[in-house]
Amino acid sequence: MAKIKLADYIINFYSNIGVDKIFVVYGAANGDLIDAFSRNKKTDYVAVLHEQAGGFAAEGYAKVKKNKIPGVAIATSGPGGMNFVTPAGNCFYDSVPVIFITGQVNSNFLRPDPSVRQIGFQEADMSSIFKSVTKYSKLILDPETIKYELEYSLYLAVNGRPGPILLDIPVDIQRAEIDPEKLKGFTPTKNNLNEISIDELNDKFEKLHLDIKKSSRPVFLIGGGVQNADAIDELHELGNTLEIPMFPTWNALDVVTSDYKYYCGRIGTYGGAGRNFGLQNSDLLISIGSRISGRITGGNVKTFARVAKKYMVDVDPGVLKKEFQQVPFDENINCDAKKFMELFKNFLIKKKYKTEKKKDEWLKKCIDWKNVYDPVKPEYYKNTNIVQPYVFIRELSKKMSNTDIFVADCGGNIVTCNHSFETKKGQRYFTNNGNSPMGFSFSGAIGAYLANPKRRVVCVIGDGGMNMNMQELQTIKNYKLKIKTIILNNNIYGITKAYQETNFGGKSEACGPRGYSPPNFIEISKAYNFKTIEIKNNSEINEKIDEILKSDDSLIINVNCHEFHTYEPRVIGWGTPIEQMYPYLDKKEFKNNMFIEPLKGWENPLMPKSYKSDDSGNA
Repeated sequence: MAKIKLADYIINFYSNIGVDKIFVVYGAANGDLIDAFSRNKKTDYVAVLHEQAGGFAAEGYAKVKKNKIPGVAIATSGPGGMNFVTPAGNCFYDSVPVIFITGQVNSNFLRPDPSVRQIGFQEADMSSIFKSVTKYSKLILDPETIKYELEYSLYLAVNGRPGPILLDIPVDIQRAEIDPEKLKGFTPTKNNLNEISIDELNDKFEKLHLDIKKSSRPVFLIGGGVQNADAIDELHELGNTLEIPMFPTWNALDVVTSDYKYYCGRIGTYGGAGRNFGLQNSDLLISIGSRISGRITGGNVKTFARVAKKYMVDVDPGVLKKEFQQVPFDENINCDAKKFMELFKNFLIKKKYKTEKKKDEWLKKCIDWKNVYDPVKPEYYKNTNIVQPYVFIRELSKKMSNTDIFVADCGGNIVTCNHSFETKKGQRYFTNNGNSPMGFSFSGAIGAYLANPKRRVVCVIGDGGMNMNMQELQTIKNYKLKIKTIILNNNIYGITKAYQETNFGGKSEACGPRGYSPPNFIEISKAYNFKTIEIKNNSEINEKIDEILKSDDSLIINVNCHEFHTYEPRVIGWGTPIEQMYPYLDKKEFKNNMFIEPLKGWENPLMPKSYKSDDSGNA
């Protein structure tokens, strides 16, 4: 076989595994890689305007593409590559398979030792910089290893707990001529993944089966690992067999959807529908695919599901080590979520498992909590002067179809959407929760759209987040992407204001109006030749949502929101048990909802005097 440039081999490799779009920002140090697209007919580049946006887009692409197809983003050396650090952190903490490729200076200009700061122009030690936010970070200096490095990094990215990769490739290595027939590849072995044996798994099944039979108040806690394992159907089948309440984490809102019959609400420090009562009163907690973060447990981890026996199922051996668990789990099972649920369901069928009446009553109670303590209160609909954001998102969710993709932003926006959006089976609903950078959704929606242009993509972002990657308006225009971008504009960094109000006496330093104010998004969008829509108050919501969803154009929608920064319900303070949600229930009602003994000294912790809230949902 004739020799080819190494840069061509790289682009052909990703093309052959099904990556049809790669996100790039051009620079001299990645010029050969980008030139290689001109000789590949199956895969094309998408030229974004900022590397961070390209990384976010690659994340959105990977989340929608699935089937072990990663996102890929390419940057130049120095500052170009450094702009990938935040997207790499996104993918590392939320377990998303993305390959980040950076061009590097010629290998003869690389510094010989860390004591030398720099030799080549825009030289930076990318492999070291990215080491803490990738599964594998490698400077490639031998062209003959490229097949191995590409295959090995792909295997790591999509298997086990998925995650990002960084490959740093000097210009002279990109230009090297190689013979593909003579290259050695990577061959996976059983030792590459440290999963539990079948015999050990059966032992765990016996224990879990007996504990389920003994329990009166069992619950499932379902994390994003189920989505990563492509195991939604398996989860529903297991749920249908056991008939016990399911609570999704924020990374699993499109796994345990709002229309699933065992869905019992959202939990954690911003727990909404369900009010955390189900988790906190449980006597058996089965967690599948969740890292159990502080947003779930609250800061007082000893109070989390405190009387429950706890099982954790996860593909990541690190989170299963008891010495590293803030909340020690009684049984830890290192297993892929799909495999675990398939085998456990079959185990239960062989045991002829049947749900007992006491568990039926418990399920009804959990569903009742979800319905009674809905965060979107009827009184929120009454204000006609502005748009109440919880109302807007709830009504939007009602009208979106089960084939749509909904991309939410971070900051206060993430709380509004996660409280209010009701998901349907088949929808994709995602943001980035672990790293949670503002501005993610606008670029993430680009990747989501390009992964499957047949699906309608709706992006929701705050005014603060929109300011952070607004340049990608041009990318959407260049590629004629029919994305509906909704800006929840409250003229403030809402989540920052909420924190300041709770902790600093109501000051609003650097979050608005002092230190921050948004531009006129409508005028800016018109400058990019976007069609625009404004929504001024609650009375316009339904008509304008219909207009948005029926349109076949790219749209920018400015939603006139109040300075809504209470984000209720929520836990006040990191020491408060998560069943004590603000606004507080009266003590009698609270105690009537507790199956276990309430913790003394934590009833209705006082809010700061500066904090104000009323029943309209306005601060």
